[in-house]
Amino acid sequence: MQITYYGHSCFLAEAGGKKLLFDPFISPNELAKQIDINNIEADYILLSHGHADHVADAATIAKRTGATIIAAYEVAMWFAAKGIEKYHPMNTGGKWNFDFGTVKCVNAAHSSSLPDGSYGGNPMGFVITAGTESFYYSGDTALTLDMQLVPLYKDVSFAVLPIGDNFTMDVADAVEAAKMIKCNKVLGVHYDTFGFIKIDKAAAIAAFAKNNITLLLPEIGETINL
Repeated sequence: MQITYYGHSCFLAEAGGKKLLFDPFISPNELAKQIDINNIEADYILLSHGHADHVADAATIAKRTGATIIAAYEVAMWFAAKGIEKYHPMNTGGKWNFDFGTVKCVNAAHSSSLPDGSYGGNPMGFVITAGTESFYYSGDTALTLDMQLVPLYKDVSFAVLPIGDNFTMDVADAVEAAKMIKCNKVLGVHYDTFGFIKIDKAAAIAAFAKNNITLLLPEIGETINL
């Protein structure tokens, strides 16, 4: 599966013949200033929760590409009120079969509000299955025992986990999350964007390696195969 990292928690997965864009926060991110959002194509935009650093470019990209927004009910309805015509509301525990595969919404221990302060419903993570491939994106979350449920749903080939601390898990907790998920390959996100979440990349990679887990930290704009 091809994954392109766009900084912070935003990445594009090409799965089931479709382009799935997750949590687009690009144009306000100084670290991603070389990325032109007008060059990003998407069939679906999946939003883990309503915070501005996860939804900032969602409406712009959705309107240009015609992408369908997949999000918690409250988040989806907020975008619908802003003129987004294609959306699919979901909630924790639910799943749905799309033309690329299946989305299963799982618990995330965090908070959620929209940029204007509106209630953002429950934050979520996603277990994505497309054909024979599956992966887990946790969204912003603390370490939670609910992660032990993920391998009961699917044997995921990789996980996308926050590692920046302060607002989410730190590196040590993300290592434990990977163990619960039973996954030995992790794409790290939600780090370095702000002063509160700066990390030592070499130390983070070493901490995962000590537990026989590969931590991938691609450059912004880089495409990797997972």
